[in-house]
Amino acid sequence: MKTAERMKGIADEPQYSIGLLDSCTALCDVIDNHIYEHSLSKKNAFFVADLGVLVRQHVLWQTHMAQIRPFYPVRCNNSPAIIEVLAALGTGFLCANKSELELVQSHGIPPEDIIYSGVCKQVSQIKYAAKNGIDLLVCDNEAELRKIARSNTNAKLLLQVSSETSYEDEMSMAFGCSLKDCRHLLESAKELGVQVVGVRCHISNTCGDDDDDVYIHAISDARCVFDMGEDIGFDMKILDIGCFGSPVIQLDKISNAVMSMVELYFPPSSGVSLIAEPGSYFVSSAFTLAVNIISREMIALRGQQDEDHDVPSPNDLPAFQYYMNEGIYGPFAGKLTEIQIATPSVHKSTTPDAPVFCSSLWGPSGDDMDQIVEHCLLPELNVGDWLLFANAGAYSLGQPVCSEPHESSTPPVFYVISSREWFEMQDTGVSQEATLKNFCLIPYFSNSCQTAAALSVPA
Repeated sequence: MKTAERMKGIADEPQYSIGLLDSCTALCDVIDNHIYEHSLSKKNAFFVADLGVLVRQHVLWQTHMAQIRPFYPVRCNNSPAIIEVLAALGTGFLCANKSELELVQSHGIPPEDIIYSGVCKQVSQIKYAAKNGIDLLVCDNEAELRKIARSNTNAKLLLQVSSETSYEDEMSMAFGCSLKDCRHLLESAKELGVQVVGVRCHISNTCGDDDDDVYIHAISDARCVFDMGEDIGFDMKILDIGCFGSPVIQLDKISNAVMSMVELYFPPSSGVSLIAEPGSYFVSSAFTLAVNIISREMIALRGQQDEDHDVPSPNDLPAFQYYMNEGIYGPFAGKLTEIQIATPSVHKSTTPDAPVFCSSLWGPSGDDMDQIVEHCLLPELNVGDWLLFANAGAYSLGQPVCSEPHESSTPPVFYVISSREWFEMQDTGVSQEATLKNFCLIPYFSNSCQTAAALSVPA
């Protein structure tokens, strides 16, 4: 209770609550409690978000990438709690549209810590950004350049450059200016009187996070663009080395490759500020999604008479189709953009020797597109059983794709953090006046099934 009292001054007008975990309480205990409560009511899907993951990922980033300031892409997960914690940790933010700009501004983020990153910007939104002092914008083509020149005379541009390693991916060709076209775009900016202050490296989401050659090539290309810009007369001072996706990215490996190239092409004497865009890196592993089985259908049984076929294999036909209460029209919308959904864990007691069956997992719509996991091995499940999807924090909390054919709303989020990680976050030295004002901490007791804390908050 002393902890709650200590935080009383910070949460003057709390908008949501966070369950403060004691040393004896694990995240699985919190999930168990909420599943117990939901099993007594509507059995709706829900998220549990461990905000301590953000703290741990921040510490890891500072250990390996201290010279590079993270700018979080809001589109990855626009939960206000995420914005508030990352702001307290000192990150900047990339916003793709006006609603994201307004969200970040509502948390007191200064304009110089915001980048307007939308690829195709509305003139009205460029003017909105200008009115609010948000002058750092991303641009990758002449049409956007001319819109910006007309709408914001103080604009400072990051020229988005697509490295040659991204050209192999057809989906990436529409984003980023090719290296050979950069000089023309820089000359056009000079003619229009628009400042170009740096480069943003566009790295395709399909590139592997552990492929350090991608970052090496991007930094090399950026140096070429810096040379072009300085030759034309621009003062180039910002390098955005691009996205970092996976929460399990090998930062030590990437850091060695990135920093060696940075020291070669952008030494401290150059005065260039380094930023990057860790999105899924921060939030993916922080969220666990719990969904309920609402229907099932037996498709085929494995050949039990074949003694050589005792262990199911990926080549087996599915034995069961399971239908969940959420699908691509809700938190699994990322499946539409080819984000792979991993096999969930089953929240029920099973014996170690319990048989597993080939299964497929579907959303509730009945739509042929609403297949979440095409093939996985699971024990036999019944209606009412729960599945847990880990690493569910990226691209899962936006508005539902549509309300038909299945009415859906964003599942509630139950926020938790350990007391140790909460105080670690406060010890970062970041002013608490403009951040953390919406949190109300309530102790979460491990010996109780009552959800005294971690109240549900729509994302």
